[in-house]
Order: sequence, then structure tokens, then C-alpha cells
Amino acid sequence: MTAPNRRSFVATTIAATAATAAAGVTAAPAAARPAGPAGSGPVVVGPADPRYEDLARRGSNKRFLARPESFVLATTTEQVVRAVRAAVRDGERIAVRSGGHCYENFVGDASIRRVIDLGAMDTVRWDAQRGAFEIGAGARLMDVYRTLYYGWGVTVPGGASATVAFGGHVQGGGYGALSRRHGISSDHLLAVEVVVVDAAGRVRPVIATREAHDPHRDLWWAHTGAGGGNFGVVTRYWFRSPAARGTDPAAALPRPHPSVLTSTVMFPREGMTQNAFRALVGNHGRWHERHSGPRSPYTGLFSGLVLLGHQGESDQGLSAIAFTHLDATLPDAQRLLADHIAALSAGVGVEAYVAPPQTLPWLASVEELAAAQDAETGRQKIKSAYLRRAFTSAQIDVLYDRLGSPEHTNESSSVSIQSYGGKVNTLAPAATASAQRDSVMKALFMNTWQDPAKDTANVDWLRRLYADVYRDTGGVPAPGGRSDGCFINFPDIDMADPKWNTSGIPWHRLYFGDNYRRLQAVKAKWDPRGVFGHPLSVRAAR
Repeated sequence: MTAPNRRSFVATTIAATAATAAAGVTAAPAAARPAGPAGSGPVVVGPADPRYEDLARRGSNKRFLARPESFVLATTTEQVVRAVRAAVRDGERIAVRSGGHCYENFVGDASIRRVIDLGAMDTVRWDAQRGAFEIGAGARLMDVYRTLYYGWGVTVPGGASATVAFGGHVQGGGYGALSRRHGISSDHLLAVEVVVVDAAGRVRPVIATREAHDPHRDLWWAHTGAGGGNFGVVTRYWFRSPAARGTDPAAALPRPHPSVLTSTVMFPREGMTQNAFRALVGNHGRWHERHSGPRSPYTGLFSGLVLLGHQGESDQGLSAIAFTHLDATLPDAQRLLADHIAALSAGVGVEAYVAPPQTLPWLASVEELAAAQDAETGRQKIKSAYLRRAFTSAQIDVLYDRLGSPEHTNESSSVSIQSYGGKVNTLAPAATASAQRDSVMKALFMNTWQDPAKDTANVDWLRRLYADVYRDTGGVPAPGGRSDGCFINFPDIDMADPKWNTSGIPWHRLYFGDNYRRLQAVKAKWDPRGVFGHPLSVRAAR
């Protein structure tokens, strides 16, 4: 196979793997962070303001526009308190955004009258009093990574994106290339500041920590995996690893591996028979079944197998792309990588192109991932699944038939199966609100297009693909031997629709497992008036 342009295929690969961003609820990019002086009230932008249209289009999923009565651009916690107080007084529904990456219409829903934008609350600093790093809800992942790494040589394990913000990312249990070694983002959360509303309508900020004696600990726990928009407005986080000791900031969070060995293998559509496709997808899944334990030498490896649909006129003739990031400082890193690629390719029988491995500094490897991934914009529909085991042959056949069929051509349609497990699975399901603690992979089903006239066809295509992959379990990844539900940072309202979820398993079981009842108790305590919510948010028990 002739080697395609490296920059082109890397862009295709990473853009198709938006799962590494593990995004949450929304906000404005750094170039547009309007805010008043810290001591004044927040900037309020209404429909007559020329800035309104720009703010309305901030979301990454262009299917949805936010058109509330006003955008409230806050810079301090006190400004958020005032904004929430005014909304409660006026009986207005509130939505909060921090990075703009909610894949469903939770911010743009017509019933939302006030959107509180936290994009300017982007502080990243060492808090000596708390012995932890304070990070504002509006801080973007890449800005945080640079500040932590250049300042102290540490990081929070999370996704690869320049524009996703911590506000929603952490609340859903953000994951990424370092998670197999260091866990997910929320595993390192020490404390969270939340603006809450009590039963009498009083609005106040509360700081909740993971300390056992903290009377607000339940509120901290709920923000380690329940997703955004549930209990209040998160304004600040503090991060410190549970095992950290002493007062040195450089020892408070994980240190990423200094360099990363990257590799990409491209599999052409030509010659990719059904049996070859079964071998490829099965190899990838079974490899993760064998190598996802917390003591595996491969905890320093993060990989993805991106199964590509026909891309229309821009199609490069590829059926799949496998990418790998491995800790390059391991003594036998080259052998580990070669063995991984050999296991992936065994029995496929298709002449693949293996790009020469590259060794990059850690931050440069993240920046490369982010630069390509953030180029993927447009109108989107996304679904997810936790995988405890590899897809079955029948499931792989569905993917082969649907992705390989020229009947559906699109700018970008893919199924990306990515590494998980390792350190993530050392915690009990109830230790945090992130209940899925024994999966070895995550799958992201994604469709992106540009023409609004194609919305119905593209959404329907992905819905039917996903439903057929999981036809034996009611159209959803029902918790069981092979699957463990869905990832709340990729919200999908179809999970609550009996037309698409025929399993009899409620949507909240798919997202929150057995933690839902406890989350309901937190909801009843901290948001008794139901001020905060969306179609997939926690509901207080009746």
C-alpha cells in the first residue's frame, strides 16, 4: 500500500477519535472571553447585543444553537451566585457551559432562559493552603496541561483537546492516554466548589472535599462521575492525588512519561474481506482483554482502532487506522510496540502500511493529538459503550456491513475502540460516581456532517448501526459479560427512548450503574428544588 500523506492521515485518525476528549458541558474559546472587572457584576449579553450571535454558536455540535434570553459571562464565584439567584427569583431555567462540547442539546434547549458561561474562569495555580492545584471550571485541557507540566512537571490524566474545558470533563470522569497508568481525571479530585440552591431558594457556594470527616463529602463524590448539570454550578476544582504526601507541588499529581513512542498502522479497504475485518477487530479486542490489568507492562500504552465508513469524495480507501501511544522510557518499549502491532495484524492478511514510529516529548504528543482532533467540527451524533470484552463476530459483521457499504457516504463516520482499564480498574465501582471499573475498552460511534438537510438521514443511520450492534441486548450495551453501559460525557438521549432502548434497562442504569440511588439522595439534598437538570440528569427519588 502506498503511504498516504502523514499529516492527512493523522488528522483523519485523531479527528475520528474524539473519545479522547471525553467532553462535558460548554464555553467560549480563549480569544473570546468577555468579562467585566472581578469586583463588578457579570457581563450579560442579550439578543440585541452583537456578541449574542457569536455566543449562540459556541457549541462544538453545530446541530444545536443556544438562544436563551441572556448569556451570563461570569469571572468569579460571587458573580455566579448572583446569576443563579436572579434566575431562581425569576423562575428561569438555567444551563451552564464551560467548554462547549456537550453532544446533546442540553444548553440550547428552548426552555433554557439563562446560560451561565464559565469560559473566563480559567485559573490554574498551586493552592498552598489546601496543598492542591486549583483549576477553574473554564480552563481548557491544553492550557491546564501546559501550565502544570511547565510549572511543576505534573499533569491531570485526561483527554486530548485544546478546547474541551475542565468544567464538564471532570464531572463525567474524563479519561485519556494516561488513564491506564494513572486513572481518570476525577480519581485525583480533592475538592470542588459548587454554587447550590437550598429548599428555601437560598443560593450559596459550597466547597466539598473527599476528606472522610467533611460533612459535604457526598457532594464531592457526586462530582466524580455523574456528569455536568446535576447539582449546581461548579466554579472551581482542586486536584491532589490520593497517594500524594508532603507539601511539594511537584509530588501532588502524576508525572507523565517524558517521551512517547507513537505508531500508526493503516488498513486499506481493498482486500479487507469480512474474515479479515473479523480478525482485525477481534485481535484488537482480545489484546485488551489480555493486557489491561493494573500490573501489565502495557499500562503505559494507549491505543485506538478507528473503523472508518466511506468518506465520500475525500475517501482515502482506508477501512481502519490503528494508532498507539506508548511510554518511550520503558526499557523494552520498541519490543512492546512491535509485539502489539504484530498481535493486532495477526491473521488479517491485508497489506497494511505501518508508519515509521516516532518518539515525541510527552506534551508534544498531546498537542499533536489535540490539533488534529479539534479540527473535527460540524453537525454530529455520538454514541458510546464500555466494553468488558471484545465485540462478537456477529457485532463485527454489523460494523463491516454498515461502515463498508457505499450506500452511506459521509464526511466522517467511524467507530473508534480505545484503550481503557489498567489503573482505572483498581477502584471499586462505588468509590467514585464513575461506576464502570472493570471495562478494558471504550467504543465511540460517531457521525459528523455539514449539511443541515442531511440531519435526519445521518442521525438515523447511526442509530440503526448502534441498535444492530447491540440487537441481542435490546439495542444498548446492557451491563453484562461483554458490556457495561455508556459514558455520560458522551450523552445520548436515545438511551432514554424506548424506541431505541428496548432492553427494559433504564437509561440511568446504563450511565451510573448501581450508583444511581446514592446520586438521587445527593440530588434531593443539594438541589431539592430541581433548579438544575437536563434529559439525562440525576432525578431525586420520589
